[in-house]
Order: sequence, then C-alpha cells, then structure tokens
Amino acid sequence: MDEITKLMVEQLRDAYSAEKQGLRSMSRLGKKASAQSLKDALQTHAEETEGQVERLEKALEMLGGKAGRKVCEAMRGILEEAQHELEDQEKGPVYDMLLTAAIQKVEHYEIAAYGTLATLAKSAGQTELGELLGQTLAEEKKTDELLTQLAEREINTAAIESMQAPEAANDRRGGSKKSA
Repeated sequence: MDEITKLMVEQLRDAYSAEKQGLRSMSRLGKKASAQSLKDALQTHAEETEGQVERLEKALEMLGGKAGRKVCEAMRGILEEAQHELEDQEKGPVYDMLLTAAIQKVEHYEIAAYGTLATLAKSAGQTELGELLGQTLAEEKKTDELLTQLAEREINTAAIESMQAPEAANDRRGGSKKSA
C-alpha cells in the first residue's frame, strides 16, 4: 500500500468512527427533542447515516483497508461538548435549539472531512472513490441546510420566546427587571 493510500485509509477510518459516534449520540440526544420537525429530520439523517457508514465500508474495501478500532477524537470532543450543554436542559424549545446547534457542529465537521477526502481521492486518481465520498458530502450539506432552515423558521424563535416568557410574566405581575 503506497503512502497516499495509507493516508486515505486512515482518514476513512476516522470518518467511519465519527459517523458511528454521531449515530449513537444523535439517537440518545434526539430522544428529548420536542419539535416534531426536528425529530423527523433526525430520524431521516440517522437512516442516511447508516447508508454513509456502508459507503465508508465500501470505500475502505476499495483501498484494501478495514474500519478497525480508530477513534475520531475530534468527533468525540464535539459530542462531549454537546452532552455537557444538553445534560441539564429540560425537554423543550431551548433543548431543541441547543440540539440543533450541536448537530450542525457535527455536520460541519463531517462536511470538512468528506470534502477533503473526496478532493484528495480525485486528485490521487481515485475518481470512483471521490464520487462515492462526494455522495456523502452532498447528504451532509443537505442535512446542514435543513437544520439551518428549521432553526430560522421555528426552532430559534420558539427558544427565544420560551426564554423571554418568564421575564414577560414577571413584568405583568409588577416585578422589576434586572439590569444587565
């Protein structure tokens, strides 16, 4: 195996680990989502991710590699941060907003990884591999765009309204506003 192939195998193994970690966390963290549109998006992307994992297995086979036990430390860090941000949140609009943001961070990492891998594969003359990875890149971009639309249309507005509601109720009762 030449050096560029070894490098691509290692990067593919890293992406494989990232996808598997993301899939487990998305399932766990998504259980508390309250917005049906967010639940639906997570379910759709979970199904897509299973196909992405299969695609990565195929990509590794194409290069003579296997998934192995590599752990994507970057994804581990992104998911640990998400867990910390979400662990004390109650189910509701603020949780949905933070979950959406966390998933978009995951998607942005994956977009960077697949974009780099697809370009490298094509540059190395591995056109079929580049196209295979390009399919996953397109799916990750589509998911990111969907999450942005959900955030803009409903998730962020609902979270902001829920955070302002206690303040507005306090104002109606004659409470004083705290100055910042």
